[in-house]
Amino acid sequence: MRHDHPTPVLGALGLFTVLLGAALPLIDFFIVNVALPTIDHDLAAGPALLELVVAGYGLAYAVLLVLGGRLGDMAGRRRLFLLGIAAFGLTSLACGLAPNAWMLVGARVAQGASAALMLPQVLATIQAATSGHRRARAMSLYGATAGLSMVAGQILGGVLVAAAPLSSVLGESAGWRSVFLVNVPVAAVGLVLAARTMPETRSERPAPVDVPGTLLLAASLVALLAPLTEGRAAGWPLWTWVSLALFPFAAGAFYRVERRADRSGRIPLVPPSLLRLDSLRRGLSLVLPFSVGFGGFMFVIAVALQQGLKLGPAASGLSMAPMAAAFFAASLAGPRLVRRYGSRVVTAGGIIQGAGVVVLAVTVWRDWSGLGLLGLLPGMAVAGLGQGLQLPVLFRIVLSDVPPDRAGVGGGVMTTTQQAALALGVATLGSLFLALAPGSGMRDALVVTLLVQLAAVVLTTLLSLRLPRTVA
Repeated sequence: MRHDHPTPVLGALGLFTVLLGAALPLIDFFIVNVALPTIDHDLAAGPALLELVVAGYGLAYAVLLVLGGRLGDMAGRRRLFLLGIAAFGLTSLACGLAPNAWMLVGARVAQGASAALMLPQVLATIQAATSGHRRARAMSLYGATAGLSMVAGQILGGVLVAAAPLSSVLGESAGWRSVFLVNVPVAAVGLVLAARTMPETRSERPAPVDVPGTLLLAASLVALLAPLTEGRAAGWPLWTWVSLALFPFAAGAFYRVERRADRSGRIPLVPPSLLRLDSLRRGLSLVLPFSVGFGGFMFVIAVALQQGLKLGPAASGLSMAPMAAAFFAASLAGPRLVRRYGSRVVTAGGIIQGAGVVVLAVTVWRDWSGLGLLGLLPGMAVAGLGQGLQLPVLFRIVLSDVPPDRAGVGGGVMTTTQQAALALGVATLGSLFLALAPGSGMRDALVVTLLVQLAAVVLTTLLSLRLPRTVA
C-alpha cells in the first residue's frame, strides 16, 4: 500500500535557523586569526601548536564533511543537525576552558568534527524543502551567509579579544577564551529553534556509508593539508615531504575505488556521476581558486596588521568591516542581477574584486607606515563588493542540477572543496607571507601575497566565462 508523504517545507524561521548553523562553523574557522597572539602569550603555544589550533579544526571539518552529508541522507538531516549543533556548543565550551595548548588543539579537532555533522544538513535541507524562487532566494542567502561569516568571524574575534567581556571570571586569558565561549549560548538557541522549526528530510534511497571511500578521502586530505599547514612552523621535517609525496597516490586510489563502486551499482561517497554534472564541475573549478585566495588573504591581513603595524585585535578585526558591508550589499542585489545578466554577474564580480586587490596592494606599497583603517577602506570595500557578487551565485550554480535525493552528498562535496581550499589558502599564502616577512619586511611580503591572490582572482574571472549563461 502506497503512502504519500507531504513535501517538507522550510519556513522563514527554519531558514534562519539553518543559516545560523551554516554561519557558526565558518565564523569559527576565521575567529581565531586575531586571537592567535594572545593564545600564544597565555598558553606559551609556539608557532607549530598555533598552526594546529587553526589546522586541526580545518582538517577535521574538511575530512568529515562528505561523510556528514551521507549520514544526514541516511538518518535524517534534522537529526544530524541537532546532534551537530549540540556537539558544537559542547566542544566550543571545551575550547574556551582548555588549560593548555594541546587540550585546545584536541578540542578544536572535535569542534571541527561537530561542524562537519551540522553544515551539510543546511544545504541538503534547503535543496529538499524548497523549490523555485524560494530555493533561489534561500541559496542566495546561504551564499551571503557563508561570505559574511568568514569576514564577520575576524571582526567578532577582534572585538571579543579586545573587550574581554569575561575578564572578571577568567582573568587575563578572557579575550581569546571569549571567542569560543560565545558559541555556547548561540548553539543553545540554535538547538531549540531547530527542534521546533526545521523539517525532517532524508534521501528516499539512502546509501550505506562508503567505508573505503571515506578512509581514502580522509587520507588524501590529511596527506595534502597537514604538511602544508604544519611544515613551515615545524621546519619542514622529513614526514612533511613523505606526506606530500603520498598525496597523489592516495587521491588516485580514492578515485579508482569510487569509480569501481559507481560502476558496480553501489553508491560511493563521492559518485563520479555527480562530478559529470556540468554545472557542478564548472562551479567547483571557480570555488577552488576563490576560496584559496580568500582564506590566505584573511589570515595574512590579520598577521600583517597586528604584527607589522602593531594594530590591536579590535582595530585589526574592524578593518574588515567595509568588506563585510560591501559583501552584504552585493549579495542582496545578486538575485535580481542574476535574473537579468545570468552568470556574467560572476565575471563582473571577479573584475571588481581584482580592482579592489590592486587598490589594496598600491595602498600598502605607498603608505605602509601610516596605514590605518581609513586607508584600508577603499580597497577592502571594492574587494568585498566583488566577492559578494561571486560567492552566492557560485553556490547556486554548483548545486543547481543536483537531484534532491543526493542533496546531502552534493552539499558535502561543495563545502569540502570550499573548506579544503580555505585551509590550503592559509597554508600556502600564509607560508609565503611568513617566509618573506623576515627578509623583505612586512610591507613587501604583504604586497607579494596580494599579487599572488590577484592571480587567483584573474583565474576565477577567466573560468567564469565558461559557466552556463543562465542560472537556475
